[in-house]
Order: sequence, then C-alpha cells, then structure tokens
Amino acid sequence: MGHPEFLNGLNSLRARHRGCVATIGSFDGVHRGHKAILEQLQDKARELALPSLVMVFEPQPHEYFSRRSAPARLMRLREKVCALFAEGVDRVLCLKFDEHLRSLTAQAYIDKVLIAGLRVKYLVIGDDFRFGCDRAGDFAMLCRAGAEHGFTVSDTRTQLEGEERISSTRIRGLLEQDRLDEANLLLGRPYSISGRVTYGKRLGRSLGFPTLNIALGRYRSPVQGVYAVSVGRSGREAPRWDGVANVGLRPTVDSRAKPLLEVHLLDRQLDLYGELLTVIFRAKIRCEKRFSGLDELKSQIQQDAHKAREYFAHLKSRSQVTTTPFD
Repeated sequence: MGHPEFLNGLNSLRARHRGCVATIGSFDGVHRGHKAILEQLQDKARELALPSLVMVFEPQPHEYFSRRSAPARLMRLREKVCALFAEGVDRVLCLKFDEHLRSLTAQAYIDKVLIAGLRVKYLVIGDDFRFGCDRAGDFAMLCRAGAEHGFTVSDTRTQLEGEERISSTRIRGLLEQDRLDEANLLLGRPYSISGRVTYGKRLGRSLGFPTLNIALGRYRSPVQGVYAVSVGRSGREAPRWDGVANVGLRPTVDSRAKPLLEVHLLDRQLDLYGELLTVIFRAKIRCEKRFSGLDELKSQIQQDAHKAREYFAHLKSRSQVTTTPFD
C-alpha cells in the first residue's frame, strides 16, 4: 500500500482514504496481545486488497476522564505510531479526545467517523468495546450498523499468556513492581522509552556524571528509580551504548512535578543534543530517594555507575541478555 501514513484528525481524511479495514483502541505498549489483533487486521486487509488502519486517541479516553490520576503510559504517541508502522500497519488515524468527541452519541460516532469519514469495509473490534456518549454503543450496535451500511464487524482474537489475557494494565503493573522479565515477555521485547535529548541544568556534569536529559512530558513512567540501560539512536541502529539512568522526579535537587529520564553513558561522552534516542531498561539498581546534599548524591551516583558496569560485565561474560533485577 506504499508508505505508511499518519492522519491527524478527521479533517486530514481525503477521498483516497475512504475504504479500509480498521480497528480501534488505545494500543498502549503495542504488546503481544495487540500484535494478534494487528495480524488479524492485516490478514483481512490483504484478502480484501484494502489498506489497514488503526484508530487511536490523544489523550487516551481514560486519561481525559482521570486527568492527574490516570495510570502511567507504556509509550507516548510518537513511540506508538512508530511501533504500529513497524508491525506493518498502513495508516494510523489519531482523533483528539476532547469534549466534542466525548459528547458524540454512539450513532453520530458511527455516522461521522466510520461511515462518512472512513467508509470502513471491515472492522476488527473487541466484543467488549464501548463507544459514544455515556458508552452507549457496543459490539451489537456496530454489527447492526454494518448490516445496514455494508461493512463487516469481527471480534478480535484474544491473546493469552497462561490463563490471563495480555493487557496494557497487566504489563504496567509488572513494570511498577520491577518485574521486568515478566513484562518483557508480554510485550514481546525489552521495555524502553524513546525521546529527544534536551538541554538541562548541567548538574550531572558538575558532579562528574554528565547526563542526557529526556523530558517525559506530562505523562508518568511505569518505571521509577535507577536502572542499568542500553542506549541507541531511535530507528537507526540497535542500542549500542551501556549506561545508567534515573527516571523520576529528582527529589534531592528538584521539586518538579513532571518526570525526567536522565541517562549517563558509561565511559564515554557524546554530543547527542536534539537527537531521538531509545533507552532500554535492563535491570533495576535501586529506587529513587532523597539525599542530604550533593556530596551524598555524588557518592551514590558513583555506586550506581559501578553496579551498572558490573551488570554489563556479567552479561558479557555470559554472552546473553537478561533482565533479572541486579543487586
């Protein structure tokens, strides 16, 4: 179908975008459960010779309603779109979830989005999917609309690990409990955060540990504390540098309300300002905590870097990757 397309809102749709095989959801983490849905989506798209399309929302609906109490994200929008394209999706349509979209009736949602906007031909959706104002729309309503307007509605395949369904909520909980290996198994890859390196206050440099600062915006991370990490340029190469990272609120030196990811590369200094990096979390070293002053903080950073070096040396001696927490 050519190059993948990101479509920002219904106003970005053109006549050539009408007619597709679509699915709808948050797709936070693009985990193994999501990949089963995407495989189903693309199988049908190939069968019908139509583009595959994933509809997502920004912010995610539960974030709109929960505001500050919303759970941490597994990935931000840019990461999600890149992950969906990497899975072979042809188009991603992102709708702004605001008061206007929230207040659409279920019938208006079908008419405006699915029929007039996309002219969907086949819809892959969970049988527990709810939509429209007050969540009045459901799977049965979509099936009736499909019969009337000429599109097919199919239930998604459920991906299980053991006896439990793979879900973003389940993975988030594992990460928050520092059970990285279990979370990675459900994700189908090591957990990572991608972001652009920004200028900071250069405090790390003054302490002898220069850091790459990656702002996380308004979203919390499901991991917090100090970790051994692998770092690389996003989308261009495999992670190639060993590092130690702190993700959190920096309680000793900052009263910021927004989280920050700080990465110190071990035994090297690189000018990476402005570059988009991917940071893979390999092992938890310790939890974030407040120190009495900068001297104590510097001493602890030295210990953290030493533990990270030991971790990577241990990996190299075994010649395999592990995500077991390292003490």
